[in-house]
Amino acid sequence: MTSSSPPGHPTPLDPEQQQRLRQALEQIEALAVELDGEPAALLALLRQVEQLHRTIQDGPFRNSLPANRNALFDLLQTMESSGGWPYIPRLQLRTFMDLLQREPPDDEQALAA
Repeated sequence: MTSSSPPGHPTPLDPEQQQRLRQALEQIEALAVELDGEPAALLALLRQVEQLHRTIQDGPFRNSLPANRNALFDLLQTMESSGGWPYIPRLQLRTFMDLLQREPPDDEQALAA
């Protein structure tokens, strides 16, 4: 089974969360093995996994992105140093780039002065 974090990189999940994730992934992998030789069923499984990915990406992940440029940059550095990016379509990467290019809100400009 594939680990949820790259080898040699710690996961930000606590041990109980890591165990729950590991169990869920093992169940999905077991289902994929069970469906071996059934391309239509495997395609349905892949579509549902992709839908879950999009739901997490467009909901909780996007909602938890930092609002300021420095914090977003720190997050991107952490993502890179901890094993790279999850699958994020190019359009979503453009969103990250746009966030980095935004002018800071007036209150942040005042703090920087």
